[in-house]
Formats: sequence, structure tokens, C-alpha cells
Amino acid sequence: MSGRMHGRSRTKSSGNGKRVSKFRDKRRSEMGNFPAETRLGAGKGTSKVRRRGGNVSTKLKKAAEVNLLTKEGYKKMAIKGVLESKDNKNFARLNIITKGTIISTDLGKAVVLNRVGRDGTINAKLLDQQ
Repeated sequence: MSGRMHGRSRTKSSGNGKRVSKFRDKRRSEMGNFPAETRLGAGKGTSKVRRRGGNVSTKLKKAAEVNLLTKEGYKKMAIKGVLESKDNKNFARLNIITKGTIISTDLGKAVVLNRVGRDGTINAKLLDQQ
């Protein structure tokens, strides 16, 4: 979807109408990373990513189960499908899971609470009970 470079818009003016002169190029340490785009799929596909300072985090690539918060506590449930996403309307069609995505489980609809691509797991809260 989107790439690694993040910065100023080339189409916006600076506010006073002047052209913004470039001070310097973006350094490697300031670069972003590609989005994880966690998809609904069989198994648990993860990958390790080196972060700043030599720290390592886990990106979740594929997931089929969710840690679901109910009134009784957490239960591990299978994900049936992605219903809607607040980030992008095409994410539901492509089965991409992000924070705030509404998914369907055996107990009903649930909303994803954590940033899936950074945490390596999916935590969700039950919206309604059947």
C-alpha cells in the first residue's frame, strides 16, 4: 500500500505562499517501515523486525485466532471474517486487520483493541452477545 518515506506534502504551500527550500535529505535512521498488513489466514505468520537501538519487535503477517475479552474473561476464538475497517474501506474486502477493525467470531462481533502489526497478537473486545 504505502511506502517507507514520510514527510512534507509537495502539493501544499508553506502557509505564506513561498516555496519551501530543502534543508537536507532524510537520513536512514529517520526512515519509516513498510506496513505489516496483517491478513486473515491459516496459522500464525510472524516476522522479526529490527527497531531503533537494536531492539527487536514481532510483526504479525497472518492470523486465524483472537484473544477475545468477554464478561467471563479472555477466551481464544477463531476469526470468521473481517466485517469493516475504519482505516480503509478496502481492508475488509482484502481481510486486513488493524486497530479498530470489526471482526466476526463464534460469539459475535468484536472490535480489535491493539496495533496488530506491532504487537504480534490480536486482542479484541466483544461488542454484542448472541
